Amino acid sequence: MPSSLQASYEEARRRLVSELKARGYIRSQMVEMAMLTVPRELFVPEDLRGKAYEDRPLPIGHGQTISAPSIAAYMTELLELSEGMRVLEVGTGSGYSAAVLATIAGERGHVWTIERVPELAARAEAILKQLGYGDRVTVIVGDGSLGYRQAAPYDRILVTAASPRVPRPLVEQLAENGVMVIPVGGKEGQVLTVIKKEGGQVYEKADLEVIFVPLVGAEGWQDQG
Repeated sequence: MPSSLQASYEEARRRLVSELKARGYIRSQMVEMAMLTVPRELFVPEDLRGKAYEDRPLPIGHGQTISAPSIAAYMTELLELSEGMRVLEVGTGSGYSAAVLATIAGERGHVWTIERVPELAARAEAILKQLGYGDRVTVIVGDGSLGYRQAAPYDRILVTAASPRVPRPLVEQLAENGVMVIPVGGKEGQVLTVIKKEGGQVYEKADLEVIFVPLVGAEGWQDQG
């Protein structure tokens, strides 16, 4: 990539992060650092790279999108992620969120990310390896509503697809004192829900209204016709 174009992307990234801080989507230094570090332009289709730092979702193929940067930042803040944690992400998509999570979790942490579309998983894995995240992110092709028991329990679980209710396997795979963030609701709209497991009890708190693509395989979609 020409140095002038690279500099242009970096300046756009700095402007976006500054804007998201001013709007309250970014509140912590760790999320700010991760958003400044990860090159979002590499995770969007090449013909859309000029729009990579606009605050809106962009199509990535197969009916999927990369979330708006504000939502990606906000969900990461709700996750209360810190260095060294084990993270499960449901809905790899472009791989951008996995890179943000892995940046915060650091070399002592690890991110397992599940994608049901093999082509998207392969593309995300290639970009993550190219950027040096290959040893910190494991990409899995599968049904994210079932989680990934092989590496459970997880300190944090981030679900980037909508579910009518919180999938039981994900609750079971959440560690004690763990936190999960998931969009819960119908296909027309959901609410970001923060799940915390403390003392063997599970607590839920509703937060921001959002719209995400459905989590295929999640229990309850068949009830909505």
